[in-house]
Amino acid sequence: MARPPDHSTLLDALLPVARAAGDAIMRIYATDFAVRGKDDASPVTEADERAEALILPALARLAPDIPAVSEEEAAAGRIPAVGERFWLVDPLDGTKEFINRNGEFTVNIALVEHGRPVLGVVFAPALDRLFAGAAGLGAFVEDKGLRRPISTRRPPAEGLTVVASRSHGDADALAAFLDGRKVARQTNAGSSLKLCLVAAGEADVYPRLGRTMEWDIAAGDAVLRAAGGCVHELGGSPLRYGKADFANPHFAAWGTADAA
Repeated sequence: MARPPDHSTLLDALLPVARAAGDAIMRIYATDFAVRGKDDASPVTEADERAEALILPALARLAPDIPAVSEEEAAAGRIPAVGERFWLVDPLDGTKEFINRNGEFTVNIALVEHGRPVLGVVFAPALDRLFAGAAGLGAFVEDKGLRRPISTRRPPAEGLTVVASRSHGDADALAAFLDGRKVARQTNAGSSLKLCLVAAGEADVYPRLGRTMEWDIAAGDAVLRAAGGCVHELGGSPLRYGKADFANPHFAAWGTADAA
């Protein structure tokens, strides 16, 4: 059996896949697209489906022995058996942001090994910002045609910059989480961009005090970990992947373990 590609090779190969999926999404974004409801009442569009139909065959060609769990396939009840190594894909994270046309939606592709996201690509096609990273390789962002490394920061003396969900959130729960912490400012963003803002040192913490699925955050989590950050359950344990229902507990994404 051929050896699977290493993380560096996989990461390089995923960048054009994510960008191609983003191009497909933007072609729909430019139209008067229709919005449908899934069984769980969440919205879905043709853009979600076209992006997924592009990503999954590309992953199968790249690493045929690694199964892929993807949001729309999962919604249709098609979830492959996964072992210690599998892909998590959200072809269009932030569908509400897409529908609202605010640009804050992303293509998310992550590789999970032994319960940890070890490689991730997050592409925001409307913003033309691509974040990527892998364990042992660091993290970077591509924007304005340039690539630069990114890393988390230690919270400044004036206090935390908190990034919260634009479309999902519980103000009272967030206030309780932040009680007793020195906060300099709070901002909002959509999709897994919130994790990437922490990874890039543009924010210090992203508390998520509501329901998410593993494919929503795995790619951003991988970028954040590669940049020096961490994602912990509220009890302090590192967030794990490959759970039976792929649902996440409440968590907080931090730029540094010390801050957490």
